[in-house]
Amino acid sequence: MANALAIDIGGTKLAAARVDSTGEILDHRRVPTTGADAEALFGQLEELVSPFLAEGDFEVCGVGSGGPMEADGETVSPLNIPQWRGFPLRARLMDLLGMRVAVDNDAKALALGEGWCGAAVGYRNYMAMVVSTGVGGGLVIDGQLLNGDAGNAGHIGHIIVDPEGTRCACGNRGCLEAMTSGPAITRQLGHPVEDAPVEVRRRTGQLVGRAVASVVNLLDISLTVVAGSVALGFGEVFFDAAQAELSGHCGLEFTHEAKIIPAGLGPDGPLVGAAAVGWASLGVVLLSS
Repeated sequence: MANALAIDIGGTKLAAARVDSTGEILDHRRVPTTGADAEALFGQLEELVSPFLAEGDFEVCGVGSGGPMEADGETVSPLNIPQWRGFPLRARLMDLLGMRVAVDNDAKALALGEGWCGAAVGYRNYMAMVVSTGVGGGLVIDGQLLNGDAGNAGHIGHIIVDPEGTRCACGNRGCLEAMTSGPAITRQLGHPVEDAPVEVRRRTGQLVGRAVASVVNLLDISLTVVAGSVALGFGEVFFDAAQAELSGHCGLEFTHEAKIIPAGLGPDGPLVGAAAVGWASLGVVLLSS
């Protein structure tokens, strides 16, 4: 099997990599997400992938993008990328690359990657989350990645965790994303999220654990893996608080052993996940059935 061209599209950065059929990243590049409008941003993406195209030898391109989006990523409207509203990402990439392109939500891509070669290997029921510039999730139930009507299933960032909380970009108040994303915390603090004090790191973990508990109780899943610069950057304080909150709200017999842990792929997760989207579109079986 040849390699996959993996593309990760986020509110802070664009990244691309050559990923082989085992999930190993062979080489990668990244640039900030700074294009002034839709075409300028796509131009950045074109510059990012051009060096890879010169090397050839790709069987498929897999893309993980912030959402929401239409089914199969035919158009994307990431809340954290205002330049793109109804942007025809898949068609534009197919024209540019001249190869098969598969697009999915970045957190759903992470869920595929973690089940393929990360912390969720061997699990048939789990959730993967990203807590970073945005907050999203992907759900695997009975060995199948959930899609929903428009491909946006698992959008845990818009579970309300504090009805009196901050107004969210989606229009609601107190969504998990509005309370725990990197930009949200930066606005609350007035300084970079990396300098957040212990109490803010703990509170962020508590809110994530609270949201995860609702999903666990609803869907009967035992594992949640969490990636993203905020979660991984906040580290042990975040995960201890998230687990305590999760355990405190999971008193049913089938939920009391639910756990929340760092994603196994670490910073490589978004690109491995994007590659997994590409391989899955070719019919490659990645998850435990």
